[in-house]
Amino acid sequence: MPKKLGAVPCHLILEMIKNGSINGAGESSVRPASLDLRLSEEFYRVDGIFLPKPGEKVRDILSGMGAIAHNLDYPLEKGVTYLAKLEESLALKEDIYGYSNPKSSTGRNDIHARVIADGISRYDTVAPAGYNGELWLAIEPRSYPVRLKSGISLSQIRFFNHDTRFKEEELKFYFERDQLLWHKGRPLTYDEIKIRDDDGALILTAELNADFVGYECRGSGKVLDFSLTEHYQPEEFFQPLKSQNGTVLLKKDSFYIIRTKEAVRVPPHFSSEVVPMDERSGEFRTHYAGFFDPGWGWGEHGEGKGRRGVLEIRPFSDVLLRDGQPVAKFRFEKMMEAPEMSYDALLDSNYNSKEEEKLPRLSKHFKQA
Repeated sequence: MPKKLGAVPCHLILEMIKNGSINGAGESSVRPASLDLRLSEEFYRVDGIFLPKPGEKVRDILSGMGAIAHNLDYPLEKGVTYLAKLEESLALKEDIYGYSNPKSSTGRNDIHARVIADGISRYDTVAPAGYNGELWLAIEPRSYPVRLKSGISLSQIRFFNHDTRFKEEELKFYFERDQLLWHKGRPLTYDEIKIRDDDGALILTAELNADFVGYECRGSGKVLDFSLTEHYQPEEFFQPLKSQNGTVLLKKDSFYIIRTKEAVRVPPHFSSEVVPMDERSGEFRTHYAGFFDPGWGWGEHGEGKGRRGVLEIRPFSDVLLRDGQPVAKFRFEKMMEAPEMSYDALLDSNYNSKEEEKLPRLSKHFKQA
């Protein structure tokens, strides 16, 4: 029987925990196609983000990074880099590797979070296959200070045994078969996609054809406590982003929350992520939190009509963003097997709500506007 290739689903991640490939993780941290990585109490303030050289362990080079122990009774300051050891460590089998991304709540609060692994000179990367060692997280709040506790998850990791990202011909086939992209309640055809890079990924555009189109944060000195859910009013940290004739001015170094015009539908047999846009699309970075689980916008039984993506944007210069302008690149990947849980069937997701269709939603820490 041919070996199954692709992203590792939840029931096989649970097996990895049981057989010792993943240490320090609990079953409650397992999502449909990923594992939440939790902060430990071991925290340091460092001079800046860094990468280990091949063969170097992060713990062995802390002193050279200006590491000073940080007490979590005190908030993390805006613009300062911290390093936290994660509760989980890995002893992966020789054919398994991983990549990580910040969680949605991390991205929507403009917290820059990058996983660092021993001896790997790439962020958010546990590759090549067969990694054995600790995991660390570099954290920098960029818009306001935050208070964290051990056990909180800011990042998540997915595991793979093969690269199964689509080529353009595969995208075209699955696009029509599985109705991957929707707009105004109907599936789009492949030929209706006018903006594309022909590299197996979808280009999504900005929804700015309304008065209130999102949120803007130009910074705040107020502390956001990450352990508090539905606690803060949006206006404590954000202000409404208003559109003028389908155009908004995004200011350099400010932080914005908007959403896509199109709705994405992820079948249970696929996983997906938002990847960086080509710099030719604009001088900004979108969506720091990149995973979309199998079943996103699929519905419990395939009746779903997709979900619009909520994006975080940080411009590198002043940008006039117009309705329908490209803002995100969405790439699919095959699963080894369909997971036993699907995103739209989850009861504990903070963003699994029809409210998301009404306006871009801030993180779980904020009360609904």
